[in-house]
Amino acid sequence: MRRFTLRALRGFRSPRTLAILMWNRSGIHVACACALLAIPACGGKTKEATTPSDTASTARKVESAQAQTPAGPNPLAALDQGLRPNVIALSDAAPRWSLAERMRHYKVPGVAVAVLRNGEVVQAVGYGVREIGTQDKVDGDTLFSVGSISKVVTAATTLRLVAQGQLELDRNVDDYLKRWKLPASAEVPQPRVTLRMLMSHTSGLGVHGFADYQPGESLPTLVQVLDGQAPAKGEAVRFKHAPGMLNDYSGGGITVEEVAIEDATGRSLRQLAEEQVFAPLGMRRSTFESPLQAARGKVAKAHDSNGAPTALPRGWQSFAETGASGLWTSAYDLGRFVGGLIQSYQGRADFLPQPLAMAMMTEVSPSVFGLGPRLGGTGVGRHFFHMGANDSYLAFMEGYPETGDGYVILTNGSGGGKLVVEIRNALADAIGLGAHPPLRTVALRVPPPPDYAGRYRLDAAVPMDLRRALADSFEYDSIQVRIVGDAVEIAQPGQGKPMSLLPLGPAQFVHDGLYMYVFDFRRDAWGKVRGVTVSIPEADSVAYYARE
Repeated sequence: MRRFTLRALRGFRSPRTLAILMWNRSGIHVACACALLAIPACGGKTKEATTPSDTASTARKVESAQAQTPAGPNPLAALDQGLRPNVIALSDAAPRWSLAERMRHYKVPGVAVAVLRNGEVVQAVGYGVREIGTQDKVDGDTLFSVGSISKVVTAATTLRLVAQGQLELDRNVDDYLKRWKLPASAEVPQPRVTLRMLMSHTSGLGVHGFADYQPGESLPTLVQVLDGQAPAKGEAVRFKHAPGMLNDYSGGGITVEEVAIEDATGRSLRQLAEEQVFAPLGMRRSTFESPLQAARGKVAKAHDSNGAPTALPRGWQSFAETGASGLWTSAYDLGRFVGGLIQSYQGRADFLPQPLAMAMMTEVSPSVFGLGPRLGGTGVGRHFFHMGANDSYLAFMEGYPETGDGYVILTNGSGGGKLVVEIRNALADAIGLGAHPPLRTVALRVPPPPDYAGRYRLDAAVPMDLRRALADSFEYDSIQVRIVGDAVEIAQPGQGKPMSLLPLGPAQFVHDGLYMYVFDFRRDAWGKVRGVTVSIPEADSVAYYARE
């Protein structure tokens, strides 16, 4: 993966790009980047915005269009013409989409992006508008709902309490719980679950995620959420597996974590996060308040898949399970958070003690998660990340602990899922550490062999330390392979639409998505197809399905 050079950067440089690059050696300016995108709803004049200093929340006026040229390569220049999908045909050039055209394509009115270097936020800018049909521009201070990224902030809050001796990572959380207790079952008669398990999604507890609450709907208590009692919208949080045995993503488990730290300290998560995370890191706009009050100002409003306002009349949803999905934050603030984790890992800051930061960034086997974030990559390209997805908001954060690079992406439209991935790819390409490279497909010379078709059954003998993420995201006991013309499809039990696969070779195929699934058909020395391996390369996870 090539890095941007100064020569390459000059190729991106234009008057409208320079108009929004408000970065110089002295610090970061939070700016509106609508001029870059030529979005009609945004004017060329930059709005006033404020950014916290390292020691206090101070206001600084954003300089106008006479911005200085960045002192080094600028990853945000890639948003001019660098967005791309995960998978590209070998014969095709990378599409090099602009952010403006992809926002229109996915009907997402507003985006905010922050970029980090050396563990510091160097740029935080906005694109588009907070509400369609208005002139309310997004900037680096605009508040967005960030869904499951909340889990990482909740984890940091917990780890700060661990560092202070108020909690223990490997103690049974039932010792902390007062309002609710871990529910025993025939499979788990004497449950013992730790904070380490809850944060790494190895607790064995169920409930993947939670529904949003519309304006006017009553919010349940956390105990009602855990017991699946009205007005909670989900099922009760109960054990699906024995604790510690496999990776099974659980928003329910994070809600148990939230109750545990609240019961242990006598303080709400909202108060704890303010004291333990937001204040120390200068995240002055961030909050776990739910419902979010309009008085906070500059809120990116919710939009549906058609780009129309939703969650009316207020304009945004609420979240009962705040620790799992209820954080509101800005690109600048979330960038500060990513930087705080990076600097703690490198031993350059005391937000977290370095051993705890190291533990946070280390996989808890058999999971692909550390203590909060998901982990991927190797060497200097090793990174921690998390996606967030509420009904109308999609978000992504990623940090590289060895180099100090990172970025944050926030959107206010339910069509933002693929957009976030395309922006991530552009920024990762610009940073140049080899993360998220494009996968090139090929054209098959002959149709797929007909004997690929058939039913395959999961080999449960493959250790969970190898299956890892697949035990959660591809947990099917059997799959059906179909050959449809020149295409290969995978039908999964309970799924209406089969997975369409793209060829990487005569026996290797890929399914495109946020995480790419690679299928390798295994033909033995007698010429028979014995099975198929399924892998997620980025998660170093593999499963084996034997031919029935």
